Amino acid sequence: MHSIKQMTCGKLPPTTCGQNYLLNALSGELMARLTPHLQLIELPLGSAIYEAGDKLHHAYFPTNSIISLLYVMENGDSAEISVIGNDGVLGTSLFLGGDSTAHRAVVQSAGSAYRVPASILKAEFARDSHFRALLLSYTQSLMTQMAQTGVCNRHHSVDQQLCRWLLLSLDRIPSNVLTMTQELIANMLGVRREGVSVAAGKLQKLGIIEYHRGKLTINDRVKLEARCCECYEVVKTECERLIHYKAGRSSRQ
Repeated sequence: MHSIKQMTCGKLPPTTCGQNYLLNALSGELMARLTPHLQLIELPLGSAIYEAGDKLHHAYFPTNSIISLLYVMENGDSAEISVIGNDGVLGTSLFLGGDSTAHRAVVQSAGSAYRVPASILKAEFARDSHFRALLLSYTQSLMTQMAQTGVCNRHHSVDQQLCRWLLLSLDRIPSNVLTMTQELIANMLGVRREGVSVAAGKLQKLGIIEYHRGKLTINDRVKLEARCCECYEVVKTECERLIHYKAGRSSRQ
């Protein structure tokens, strides 16, 4: 298992912090209070940020990485319930009244994130009403994603699930390149690796994606959306309704 490494700490460039949608939406006053506590952390592919039941000591604001929340069964099988990227924050349980969670958090696509101590996040959540409203709106959008993922996994084909998963991931990074493996994708979707290989092979033959040595490049988003089920659009619409509008209001305060 790869370890999570600190890249820098202390005062950080605002443009880098701005790669995360929530951090970018914060007022200058709040950002000034948070900046001394932010640490830029490297998140290697496949690394576990925390296990189910662990006490959370930090919240993470991804910039160009994607984190998956997984539910792990007693027999070791797992399935993804949501993805978190530059749209949000890992650690919602901290401001919802709990210090731990029943989920496992794993880096789905390598990159970096800003880490802030749990105590600081909770203090600012209680202190700043706009920050509180923004985090609660994000949490509602995350709940929508969780619910729609369950529906999709139950009623749609592996091909459709893969398209949904790729689009959700693409929306949460600043590029069209995902750093991941097919085995990790299979674990996220809770299906056999062979099923993912077949589904990915179809997309590659159509020129929609290109996969080479752990790098998955999405070449044609329009065609990918056309092959996807309605689940992606439901999540996307709700995220834009809750987060983009609230973030826009918060940043203007």
